[in-house]
Amino acid sequence: MTGSGNATWMTTKNRCAIITGASSGMGAATARALSAAGFELMLGARRQDRINKLASELNARAHVLDVTRPESIESFVAACPQTIDVLVNNAGVAIGLDAVEVSRDEDWRQMWETNVLGVVRLTRTLLPTLRRSSDPRLIVIGSTSSVETYKGGAGYTSTKHALRAVVRTLRLELLGEPIRVTEISPGAAETEFSIRRFSGDRERARAVYEGMRPLTGDDVAECVVFAATRPKHVNIDEIVVRPLDQASASDVYRDS
Repeated sequence: MTGSGNATWMTTKNRCAIITGASSGMGAATARALSAAGFELMLGARRQDRINKLASELNARAHVLDVTRPESIESFVAACPQTIDVLVNNAGVAIGLDAVEVSRDEDWRQMWETNVLGVVRLTRTLLPTLRRSSDPRLIVIGSTSSVETYKGGAGYTSTKHALRAVVRTLRLELLGEPIRVTEISPGAAETEFSIRRFSGDRERARAVYEGMRPLTGDDVAECVVFAATRPKHVNIDEIVVRPLDQASASDVYRDS
């Protein structure tokens, strides 16, 4: 597949991508975008009804996956193809905006189990499968919270800082192998992510983006496709993508 000018994309025919957290938001958008780009897909998420519906729409495979449970990861990996070309670690969660002083261990534990250990476990388990590919890519959906903090965000931002360290370490450890390693760090993006953060309070989630135009899941999905389709000698180490209205976690232009 060849683009305009001097841009060159790799052939995606018969290439397989795995996407975690694929039932909604950035994960579902990434599934649709990679499918449109010609990838075969294996989708994983906790909500079986949703991934089955998306898999049917995209003629893809699907299997229940809870990255916080090692036995779920084992079952998912057993259902995966023998060779995969792209692993998109997208599953993630944020819970509340409690100050450190009143934070709850169970909230922190769930975020760390999902955002850090879940990525480590799945990546560790699937690296041998990735190595069977002639052109393997490992893509992790991080956050701009990996480089900045904000009040009430210690639990979430600490996981994204840690995830950034994991990705950068993998880049060093896999040097000399053909596995590309990419971290995509979105800023404010309006998906179900914020609704879950506020325990289903849609009004509170909507207020986060009031007066601004946030990113969508599709915006992030385009970044994934770009990283997944570079020539073999090109590694996109990191993509930071924010809405035009957001310069940092605390500097946001809102149309009054």
